[in-house]
Amino acid sequence: MEARRILIFTGGNLSTHLLEVIQKNDYIIGADRGALFLIENGIKPNVSVGDFDSISTDQLHIVTSMSERIVQCDPIDKNLTDTELAFDVALELAPTEILLLGGTGTRMDHTLANIHMLLRGVQHQVHCSMLDDHNYITLTGSTCDVEDRGFTYVSLLPLTPEVTGIDLEGFQYPLHNATLKIGQSLGISNRLSASRGTVKIEGGLLLIIQSKDE
Repeated sequence: MEARRILIFTGGNLSTHLLEVIQKNDYIIGADRGALFLIENGIKPNVSVGDFDSISTDQLHIVTSMSERIVQCDPIDKNLTDTELAFDVALELAPTEILLLGGTGTRMDHTLANIHMLLRGVQHQVHCSMLDDHNYITLTGSTCDVEDRGFTYVSLLPLTPEVTGIDLEGFQYPLHNATLKIGQSLGISNRLSASRGTVKIEGGLLLIIQSKDE
């Protein structure tokens, strides 16, 4: 597969508004109920992945018939979530970018597991992010450009015990050679002061969360 962006639609909070991010050359993966969501909205997944225990037998037949490819696993004898299975399929295709949609929801355990999954993108040098109607989340271990995507706030949270050498440019509240530790709220609710900002760090892993209330 030529280098491209992969979109994973999984079974958390999904809205039809999120379908607007799909571009012509995107490779689309549906994970469990996310595959059904795509098909119900006229999008044919390149591959659908999961145990499909959250949809009915009739719905599974629709997913099977409307997907280009199916990767199905046993719902009992599996060690990975459907989202991680989809993430593995995506990484095997060596993309330039992975965007996860529907990765947040009422299950905080699944939400946190999906956020932690961004680490695998850093390890494979693939830009990975998560998007829902209220948040855009990415992870950096070096330098990250932060575009104005229509969100109000930009918050910085360590994913490692501490993140060192933080420099912010293009933000209302700049930082220079700062350190953030887990449990501190110093990085919460910053704002961009221009259409783009830059986050640079020297050590650790830093979550960058763009968010809005409405």
